[in-house]
Amino acid sequence: MTISEMQEQIRELKQKTNTAVLAHSYQAREILETADITGDSFQLSVAAKSAEQRNLILCGVKFMAETAKILNPEKHVFLANKNAGCPMAEQLTPETLAAMKKAEPDRAVAAYINTTAELKKLCDVCVTSSGAVQIVQNMEAEKILFIPDRNLGEFIKKQVPEKDIKLIDVGCCPVHNAVTAEDVLKAKANYPDALVLVHPECKPEVLKYADYIGSTTGIMEFAKNSSKNEFIIGTEMSITAHLQYECPEKHFYALSGKILCADMKMTTLPDLLNTLQSVAQNDGKAFEIIMSDEDIKQAGRCIENMLKYSG
Repeated sequence: MTISEMQEQIRELKQKTNTAVLAHSYQAREILETADITGDSFQLSVAAKSAEQRNLILCGVKFMAETAKILNPEKHVFLANKNAGCPMAEQLTPETLAAMKKAEPDRAVAAYINTTAELKKLCDVCVTSSGAVQIVQNMEAEKILFIPDRNLGEFIKKQVPEKDIKLIDVGCCPVHNAVTAEDVLKAKANYPDALVLVHPECKPEVLKYADYIGSTTGIMEFAKNSSKNEFIIGTEMSITAHLQYECPEKHFYALSGKILCADMKMTTLPDLLNTLQSVAQNDGKAFEIIMSDEDIKQAGRCIENMLKYSG
């Protein structure tokens, strides 16, 4: 079966099963072409809450599907590939966070959305890379514990110096964190006329060379709207390819071959098709996110606060 034939089946099954497909921007292009909603974690969170379909299929990683379920408890939410996880989301255990909260009960906990539902139950507010600075600024608390990404936390601290923000020693995106200042200097030497656009999950030593720092969507919008024609893209390598498709008159270069997320690459077009077929047949083979009402209520509080403080 060809890619176009699979895509046509997917479109037919979406209609038949009353299903919306939500795909993160890091997914392969053939998946994005069949999705109803595409974007970064924040965009998918907002879209999940307003989706009208009774079934949602998430093409991304597990914490994203959990977030969709938390925001849509009455709907069936499926993850297209059940093995697609996020190393950063699992670096901190609920037990460790509970101990930190007990040691400093006067600190509000702000969690990057790249965390498990179990961690979210213990947090006061969630943030995404696109809205982290605004959300932390809008929080009523002056003392904050930010988990788990230390690099994003350092970026927030510099932007919000008026607040007492504590970071944890462990916790980072291992993919973005692998990039070094040497990698940036090499890329700049190879493409001296290109602007450097970097995700805040990268190390501070990388961010200091950036012409723009922002979320996946922010990077894409900056590149599309810029009058410049050459860009070094400091986030997951798929974004370099997506931008080249969307702006063929411009030139895009990956900052480093290290920025390749294996978990995001797990999901394939056949995974999406198989999930939709399972939903249509109601055979129980699709990987559905199941959460209790109490867990949804507890984890949902920090996500609702994220949406509140983003406004």
